[in-house]
Amino acid sequence: MVNRINLRGFDIYKGYLDAAAQADLIGALRGVLKAAPLFSPTTRFGKQMSVRMTSAGEYGWYSDASGYRYERRHPSGVDWPPIPDQVLQIWRDLTGAHRDPQCCLVNYYGEDARMGMHQDRDEADFSYPVLSISLGDDGLFRIGNEDRGGRTESLWLASGDVVVMGGPARLLHHGVDRIRFGSSRVMPKGGRINLTCRVVD
Repeated sequence: MVNRINLRGFDIYKGYLDAAAQADLIGALRGVLKAAPLFSPTTRFGKQMSVRMTSAGEYGWYSDASGYRYERRHPSGVDWPPIPDQVLQIWRDLTGAHRDPQCCLVNYYGEDARMGMHQDRDEADFSYPVLSISLGDDGLFRIGNEDRGGRTESLWLASGDVVVMGGPARLLHHGVDRIRFGSSRVMPKGGRINLTCRVVD
């Protein structure tokens, strides 16, 4: 049963994907990872991120000393693979957007990985929402404010949960403080996959 929660304008659909849908989506992601393997980007400050990533779609999100941006190709030089149909269907069902996402960022969180507080603001039009899908181990998701600092709120995202960030919540800071490694049977070796879908241009 899906439980919809609104936290600071973030629509959080707890249990949106059942076990069969999660397994189906992970199966589809194997093709993405084969075509565009995970890599470890660095921040603009030269520090390696603890999260490994890749992308699907017209664009892939990328980070190095030159800054944060979207690129048309994987670091290996190949085009990004298409966004899986299962992901597109979730976007269409939940966002109400008249355009499909152009980028599906795939983040893999190992045992000690985290994602610092940040805004999604590398896109051209903030009127389109951001959609996030959680698979695998639980992740402690933290939501802040449009400006850095101030009071924050946190909740655990489990495998199959989907988050939509739109409207006034579109530019709120958010991040993942830690994961409960080994908390899910969806990925036998442990870890968390997060899919983040955005309209880019």
